[in-house]
Amino acid sequence: MTDEKARNTGRAAREKFARKGLYCAESVLQALAEENGVTSPLIPRIATGLCSGMSRTGGMCGALSGGLLALSMMLGRDDAAQDADDAYDASSALVRAFEERFGETTCPGLLGCDLATPEGQQRFNDGDLGESRCLNYVREAAEMASEILKERRNGS
Repeated sequence: MTDEKARNTGRAAREKFARKGLYCAESVLQALAEENGVTSPLIPRIATGLCSGMSRTGGMCGALSGGLLALSMMLGRDDAAQDADDAYDASSALVRAFEERFGETTCPGLLGCDLATPEGQQRFNDGDLGESRCLNYVREAAEMASEILKERRNGS
């Protein structure tokens, strides 16, 4: 069950995507950074290349990638002497939850089109897939990552 903080983060990510003009990975990372009190001029720019399925290469969904960046930002290593287990475990949990919820993790698999082609771009625009699908992926990826961070902080 998603808690209110996670729902608010999901709504914030959705708003950034729908109304503020940020792309999928940027929106999720920005919302999670704000939730956790992190500000940087590098956010959202460090996520831009992950949007649209890894820059339209048919890769992982940008919303999921943004969630992974946020988890790494909060749980990642500060130096080489630290282990990466917490960040890896949290990231794996996010990928599993996203795939379980949507049955897929790649942008083309989720959208049913290849954004690298003119035909795919046309299908995306004509089908209003940003509104009908991506908004949901953005919201849910942000909520899932927020929940995972909460669980890690509570020692679950």
